[in-house]
Amino acid sequence: MGIYEELANAIILRAVEDYRDALKRLHHFPHDRDSNHMKAEVERFFRSGWFSTLTSLDPEMLIEKLTSEVSV
Repeated sequence: MGIYEELANAIILRAVEDYRDALKRLHHFPHDRDSNHMKAEVERFFRSGWFSTLTSLDPEMLIEKLTSEVSV
């Protein structure tokens, strides 16, 4: 794996961690402004052209999977 692939993976993993953290916080505090902002920001990133340049993952499937993890 090249350095650019490692960087792309690190960017995506950071976004996934941020999204999970926001969803967990929102599960307990649904009106938390910072968590709602982070959730929206990461969803925007997942659906962006930059995300599709970094990976071939389906953003909607990723969002659904992460959401289902937290709601269990």
